[in-house]
Amino acid sequence: MTANALAAGEGQEAAALLERTRETVNPELRRTVESLPGSMRRVAMYHFGWEDEEGRPTDGGAGKAIRPALVLASAQALGGPLAGGPGEPGGSGGSGVSGDPAGRGVVRAAVAVELAHNFTLLHDDVIDKDVRRRGRPTAWTVFGIPDAIITGDAVMALALRLFSEDPHPAAAAASARLAACVIELCAGQQADCAFERRPDVALDECLTMATAKTGALLGCACALGALYAGAGPEEVEAMDAFGREAGLAFQLIDDLIGIWGDPGHTGKPAGADLLARKKSLPVVAALTSGTRAGAELADLYAGPMAGDDVRAAARAVERAGGRDWAQAHAADRMGRAVQELSRAVPDLAAAGGLLALAEFVTRRTR
Repeated sequence: MTANALAAGEGQEAAALLERTRETVNPELRRTVESLPGSMRRVAMYHFGWEDEEGRPTDGGAGKAIRPALVLASAQALGGPLAGGPGEPGGSGGSGVSGDPAGRGVVRAAVAVELAHNFTLLHDDVIDKDVRRRGRPTAWTVFGIPDAIITGDAVMALALRLFSEDPHPAAAAASARLAACVIELCAGQQADCAFERRPDVALDECLTMATAKTGALLGCACALGALYAGAGPEEVEAMDAFGREAGLAFQLIDDLIGIWGDPGHTGKPAGADLLARKKSLPVVAALTSGTRAGAELADLYAGPMAGDDVRAAARAVERAGGRDWAQAHAADRMGRAVQELSRAVPDLAAAGGLLALAEFVTRRTR
C-alpha cells in the first residue's frame, strides 16, 4: 500500500469515527444546550449551528467533534464502555446514548468537553474580533458582545453541571480535571493576547502558550476517556500527555491554515491571523529566524495591515522558514504523542481510532 493510500485510509477511518461521535454525542449535547433559559439558549443554538439568528431551525452542525471523539476513542482504547450511536452496539435506538450507565457517563464526559471547547470559541471570537465562524457571522456580531460572553459562561457552567449530576465514580475527578484544564486554557489565552502587544516573543514562550491554549483541552479529553474506562493514574497521565502533544501538532497545523487556508473551507478571510497580527507559531518562528525575510515580517507587523501587506507577510513567513518549521515540528510532536500513547496502550492496534484522529488533525487542510 502506498503512503498516499494509507493516509487516505486513515482519513476515512477518522471521518467515520467523527461521524459516529456526532451521532452519539449531538443528541445529548443539544438537549443540554436547550436547557439554557431564554436569550442564552437562542445565542447558543445559533452558535452551535442548529438555528439561524431568528431562531429558525437550520441544517448546520455543531462542529467537527474532534474533542468528544478523543474522549470516546480513549475510553475504548483502554477497554472502557462502548458508547454507540443510533443503531450501533451499545446504542439506544436513536437517543445516541448507551443504555449502559457507564456508557452514558462517557458520553456526558464527551459532551462536557465539547461544551468547554465552545465556551472558549464564544469568548475567543469576541477577543479576536472574528466576524466569521463555520461559514457564517459569529455570535457576538449577531447578538452583541455581552450576550456572547454571558452565553459562553453559561455553556461552561453546563459542562460542570453534567459532571455534578453524573453518578459515575469518575465524575468528581473528571470535573476537577476539566476545571483545572480550563484555568490553564485561560492562562494560555491571556498569554496569547499579551503576545500581540509585545514586539518580541520567544519561540519557547509561544510553544508553552499553544500547549496551554490548545493542547490542554485535547489532553484533558483523552484523560477523561481514560478515567471513565477505569484506568489507573499512570495511564491517565500518559493519555493526557498524548493529547497535549497531539494538541500542539493540531495548533501548528491550525496556525498554518490561519495563514494559507482556503477561505471557502475555513469560513474565514485569507490570512486572517496575519491581518490581526497574531503571534502564531509559524510567525514567531519566522520573526526569530534571524533572516532578512524575518526582518521584513517584523516591519510589516509594526504597522497597519491591508490586503497587499497580508500577502507580503505570508510570503515573508514562508521565506523565513516559518512554514517549513511548523510542518516539521508538527510531525515531531506527533511522534512524541505516539510514544506517550504507547505507555498507556502498549498494543497500539487497540488505539486505532486515536491514531486515526491524530493523523487526521495533522494532515487536514481546513
